[in-house]
Amino acid sequence: MQQTYTIGDYLLDRLASLGIESLFGVPGDYNLQFLDHVIAHDSVRWVGCANELNAAYAADGYGRVKGAGALLTTYGVGELSAINGTAGSFAEYVPVLHIVGAPRTSAQQRGELLHHTLGDGNFNHFYLMSEQVTCAQAHLTVGNACHEIDRVLSEMMAHRRPAYLMLPADVAKAPATPPSEKLVADAATVDENALAAFREQAALMLRNSHHVALLADFLAHRYGLQQMLREWVETQPLAHASMLMGKGLFNEQHPGFVGTYSGIASDEHTREAIEGADTTICVGTRFTDTITAGFTQHLEIEKTIELQPFAARVGKVWFSRIPIRHALMTLIEVATPLAPEWSPPRSCCCPVHDEDLGALTQSNFWSTLQDSLRPGDIVLADQGTAAFGVAAVKFPADVMLIAQPLWGSIGFTLPAAFGAQTAAPDRRVVLIVGDGAAQLTIQEMSSMLRDNQRPLILLLNNEGYTVERAIHGPEERYNDIALWDWTMLPQVFRPDSKAQCWRVTQAAQLKEVLNRCTESDSLTLVEVVLPRQDIPHFLRVVTQSLEARNSNG
Repeated sequence: MQQTYTIGDYLLDRLASLGIESLFGVPGDYNLQFLDHVIAHDSVRWVGCANELNAAYAADGYGRVKGAGALLTTYGVGELSAINGTAGSFAEYVPVLHIVGAPRTSAQQRGELLHHTLGDGNFNHFYLMSEQVTCAQAHLTVGNACHEIDRVLSEMMAHRRPAYLMLPADVAKAPATPPSEKLVADAATVDENALAAFREQAALMLRNSHHVALLADFLAHRYGLQQMLREWVETQPLAHASMLMGKGLFNEQHPGFVGTYSGIASDEHTREAIEGADTTICVGTRFTDTITAGFTQHLEIEKTIELQPFAARVGKVWFSRIPIRHALMTLIEVATPLAPEWSPPRSCCCPVHDEDLGALTQSNFWSTLQDSLRPGDIVLADQGTAAFGVAAVKFPADVMLIAQPLWGSIGFTLPAAFGAQTAAPDRRVVLIVGDGAAQLTIQEMSSMLRDNQRPLILLLNNEGYTVERAIHGPEERYNDIALWDWTMLPQVFRPDSKAQCWRVTQAAQLKEVLNRCTESDSLTLVEVVLPRQDIPHFLRVVTQSLEARNSNG
């Protein structure tokens, strides 16, 4: 029975205080003694994964649902396997703590030639690598551990980005005192003069506007502004849209919601509402190449107000040291007396496509899926046809989308779905993943089955890397993959599995299957057979742009 309170216990208690109740990872000899404390902890449970990359993806998916996540790997080989996942969390602002079990302090000081090292006695190589994809790092010692744990976690939550702790085996089991105060993320400094100037300039622009539009993206979600934005559009006449990374921010059934904005790939009504407004308010937006169809957004700087995590802009003038929550609250206060003079947004029915119950195509797949989604679902769409197809789907209320269009690491969503379902066991998880992407990370389906999770997995089988075919080399063998018998995999991973599996080629079959598995109590895998070269409209515009940019240098 454990009697001594340790630094490892302190770290776990701090994770629990942030709402992190699951620690994903893979055991290794340098983290095993810390893992004993994880197993003994009252609040944080161990969730083993098939490999370290999948663990990083799972922690990211968990963090997007819960607000923060954590993973544990061993030194060197384990942490380097996970760094791709950590980089994705960094690019897309997901706070994930990466804990690395490291060799004993004395062994590091002596420069011993240990396994999992580069054999040069230098134990700082991988720490330096992690600095590029984390916002805070610490090499823990017995003397600094508790202070550094608090500092790193506070910075991680303040900046909504990953952080890194190197935890030597001897430090993890060293005695410590339990925390006596609540951990508080570093409060961003507010420049009151800058805020007052921002208020004045925003009021001047809005006072001269009759059509005002709101465009929000994923940073609004990361910084907890979803409820504030939803309440704003309920009370004021704002045409509003999200971008692909921020899809799900708004209630898409609201009459003022005009769709997903993606530059020239947008629906015409969406473009008109966002680009044609007298003032467009951009909250937490990032105009990346793929989600703008090659930077085709047309938003005049003189007619926009922009809110970013720690600064705001009106026209061409930036105001620094204004946290995004303060800027949004100020903007709503300024807008409230002016809103009665604004023109109401024009409603848009925005159907995905006319449903055709013949052979499955990208068009009738998405329209059939739209009809089957339920309020509260968590939808994950992997990079490729899935992510770009889902952009046009009109979600029911309170549906959350997890996609990765900026970092764009294919295979991300399968283990991320495992993490999301771990974070929200009572919500339905709907995973849409291509066959090429699934082959990278399919092992984590075994973890779903082990933990009796019940996601709905829609496996889009179009025989290879369809996005790459659309960009370049449609018939070249580098875009081919090995063809698997997908519906047999659950039984391979767990012979006693109760998973339900179907293979569908017709839209009517898909519709029937989706109706049958609405309340499934086990994992459901549906292999959706689609034409090899068929892609959504949004993706067609994006791939044409990417091919042109790559070819022109």
